[in-house]
Amino acid sequence: MLEKTTHSNTIMLEIFDPPMCCPSGLCGPSIDPALLDINEAILKLKKDFDGKVTIERYLLTQQGPKFMENPHVLALLKSHGVEILPITTVNGEVLKQKAYPTYDELKAVMGEQTNATN
Repeated sequence: MLEKTTHSNTIMLEIFDPPMCCPSGLCGPSIDPALLDINEAILKLKKDFDGKVTIERYLLTQQGPKFMENPHVLALLKSHGVEILPITTVNGEVLKQKAYPTYDELKAVMGEQTNATN
């Protein structure tokens, strides 16, 4: 279970992506359906939780320091290497690793976090 937010009414969702050819991964001749799904989920979350969630995505090759700033992400990378990616965190706590969360998983966590701040 993720810790409840107490510092702010804004939920911070961070996705630590594996190395990709471009920031969204939606490039090249064959696009991974998981990348389409997570991009769609992000768009829905921004609409459904407008002003209540901040969503950031980081690429290891372009924003390596961000991977080092989160102690949970850093520990997972040291233990498992890049095979552990993608890692999704909510308010700094790991939600999912090795796969992107579904929209329903994200919506459920956002609802829990939103209720915790009210």
